[in-house]
Amino acid sequence: MNSHPRTRHKNRPLLAAGIATFVLFSGALGGCGLVGGDSDPVWNPPASSQPAAGVSGKPVEESTSVESISLSATGDIIMGDAPDKLPANDGEGFFDSVTEALKSDFVMGNLEQPLTGDTGTSKCGSPKRPNCFAFRSPPKYAEHLKEAGFQLLNTANNHSKDYGTQGYQNTVEALESAGLEHTGAEDQITVVEVKGIKVAVVGFSPYAGANNLNDLDAAATVVSSAAEQADLVVVQVHMGAEGSDKTHVKPGNELFFGENRGDPIKFSHTVIDAGADLVVGHGPHVLRGMEFYKGKLIAYSLGNFAGGGRTLSRNGVLKYSGVLHVSLTAEGDYVEGRFVSTYLNDAGVPTRDKADERGRKMVAELSEADFDDTAAVIGTDGSIKPSA
Repeated sequence: MNSHPRTRHKNRPLLAAGIATFVLFSGALGGCGLVGGDSDPVWNPPASSQPAAGVSGKPVEESTSVESISLSATGDIIMGDAPDKLPANDGEGFFDSVTEALKSDFVMGNLEQPLTGDTGTSKCGSPKRPNCFAFRSPPKYAEHLKEAGFQLLNTANNHSKDYGTQGYQNTVEALESAGLEHTGAEDQITVVEVKGIKVAVVGFSPYAGANNLNDLDAAATVVSSAAEQADLVVVQVHMGAEGSDKTHVKPGNELFFGENRGDPIKFSHTVIDAGADLVVGHGPHVLRGMEFYKGKLIAYSLGNFAGGGRTLSRNGVLKYSGVLHVSLTAEGDYVEGRFVSTYLNDAGVPTRDKADERGRKMVAELSEADFDDTAAVIGTDGSIKPSA
């Protein structure tokens, strides 16, 4: 739900600033049964944080206070492209391979498409312009997200308005009808209570109608406001240039087809200074490394989680993704984390990568290469820890 102030953030100080093959589509034009053996590292939430029931503007679970809660998050989700590029069985079972991997107290994803009929206002025109990509899935596909375990979807990205303002409104209505929370509109702070802990989620992107990741002062202001309303603040952010050669995080702004896709490091550090407890990145369509900043985890990109109807490239590193799991205390302290590898199969369906764990290996290597002493250390079991 779009929240109004509900509670003061307990004991939260505002920290001082301290701080080539392209994917199938470009942002400027629009865009962008388990498998394997028995060696799968299994995510076991803390005993106080077993998966809870759905979220719909009410507490996830009525309970006494807990020491920590578990959160999970994914990268980009496209379930198909109506009318002729929809998944098999009209999407039934689309997430079956990854449902177990998603389970946590609070499950989030980045919805990289509208859930709408044809509004007649596709940004690509009719017929579609060459090299322009506008995606949509039927509104009823919100139920597939619900069945998979998702509880909140981020809409701050470059495809949420592929079918105009009406298409976006249809998406919001579809999500809400399925009992799903959403965030991503400008000044929107979505607060959900999870086992007695209030979690605020705020979405950012460089696109009109969303919180602007390139306006750092405004970003800090909205995150500070979120910190006053909740115990924990999670930032969802669509940032960084796209393509198979964009796996590394470097200082400075990233441009893609003339668009300023933000300075991922500066943005992430800014929102943590303002009160964020976790930063979840997506947008480059590839996995990127992770680092800890002032004890808070930043996942710079979680890659392509779902590309139904073969809407997202499955070439090389573009096919690898995963589910991020993090446990936090009510005070925002990091308890533990884990990365569970997935990939896009030939139909673009999210699939567990039990045998090879290629996503985990990528994130481990990229984290070490890009962040030195602040790098997150990714263990062979997928565990995520700060550098010693």
